[in-house]
Amino acid sequence: MSQNNQQLEHWCYLACLMEATARKPGNVHPEASFPDLSYADFLKSAAVIAPLLAQSIEQSTGELVLSCIRETQRAVTSNSNLGMVLLLAPMMRIPVKLNIAEGIHDVLHELTVEDACAAYEAIRLANPGGIGTAEAEDITLEPTETLRDVMCLAAERDSIAREYATDFQIILKTGVPAITEYWNQTDCWETAIIRLQLRLMADFPDTLIARKRGLTEAEAASHRARTVLQSEAGTAQLEEFDFWLREQGNLRNPGTTADLIVATLFVALRDGFIPAPAPGTIIEKIPPQFHPYLKLKFHHE
Repeated sequence: MSQNNQQLEHWCYLACLMEATARKPGNVHPEASFPDLSYADFLKSAAVIAPLLAQSIEQSTGELVLSCIRETQRAVTSNSNLGMVLLLAPMMRIPVKLNIAEGIHDVLHELTVEDACAAYEAIRLANPGGIGTAEAEDITLEPTETLRDVMCLAAERDSIAREYATDFQIILKTGVPAITEYWNQTDCWETAIIRLQLRLMADFPDTLIARKRGLTEAEAASHRARTVLQSEAGTAQLEEFDFWLREQGNLRNPGTTADLIVATLFVALRDGFIPAPAPGTIIEKIPPQFHPYLKLKFHHE
């Protein structure tokens, strides 16, 4: 593997690991799980997709998404990473000499119908919650338009699709500036990621919550996130928000926001907006029973 590929794999794995490990309200982390999804599942998934994504040069975006989901399904029984794979895959097609903001437009506008067919197969395989039906280009049918075009059709109801339609505007215009700001404000990477989650939820109601519970409830979650972010109270309000999100099991899980966080962290690491934290500061937040699921290369760095 080339040095560039090794670095891409490291950033990809690190983004997945940091997002899953940060104790964010409503999400799975080392101290919280759902009946069908655990922290170990996210560690196993990250170890699967990072090398696949880093060695993507011979695959199209759609094929890359499909291969990642196929391999993930062999390791994990539930959908742990469809959204983040859909976001990470096109970014892997950008030449290393360009930053993501410079290269993403061309990659998205070069997507094909074949990319859409492969991505549709991956989505059906992952079987994400609350996907519903669409009047045009429904996921149960074979697509007739390019992957970007079918994503444009879904942009109003899904933030991952919206990123394809807008050249990753949420990630590049809000996510990266926010994580850079929060990273510089604190010496704790976990705190910066939690603030990033609150910021993204405040500005963009989580579309997984919207699909499962309706837009009104997604907007209520957004309002609560904004209140916590602006509050001086800190931990108490964060815990109350976490309790409210978990009241309905995983129905208020801000999973789309989590996917956006992974992609934001990858861009911020790849393009030098934030430095990678020392591995020890991540390992110390992971209970020993999860250490066997960590990539050995990372664990011994």
